[in-house]
Amino acid sequence: DVQLVESGGDSVRAGGSLRLSCTASRDLHGRYCMGWFRRTPSLEREGVAAIDVGLSTAYADSVKGRFTISKDYSLNTLYLEMNNLKPEDSGIYHCAADGRMDLSPVGWLSSRRTFDYRGQGTQVTVS
Repeated sequence: DVQLVESGGDSVRAGGSLRLSCTASRDLHGRYCMGWFRRTPSLEREGVAAIDVGLSTAYADSVKGRFTISKDYSLNTLYLEMNNLKPEDSGIYHCAADGRMDLSPVGWLSSRRTFDYRGQGTQVTVS
């Protein structure tokens, strides 16, 4: 089975930055559309950013211009660079993979389908 392990969550002040990482136990990036979603007390699942095999990306409107998703194929690692953080960005951030063919990053963000793989999450707190 595939394991996804997130790291990088922390408590920061508003305006600060964090970089989240998600490392897969085997290569997923060549087949799966991957991304980050977050869980908050008001939203069970909110797609934040996604990236497909061809490196096309999509972002939730609330994070555009502040967050950047990227991946390193050689390390099997997905990243989320988060800048100018706001209190409403607080939540548990999960990385996840969806293996449907031709799924776009926009489709990944809006999907409510159960992901093929997801990590346990990392806590981000902005005050």
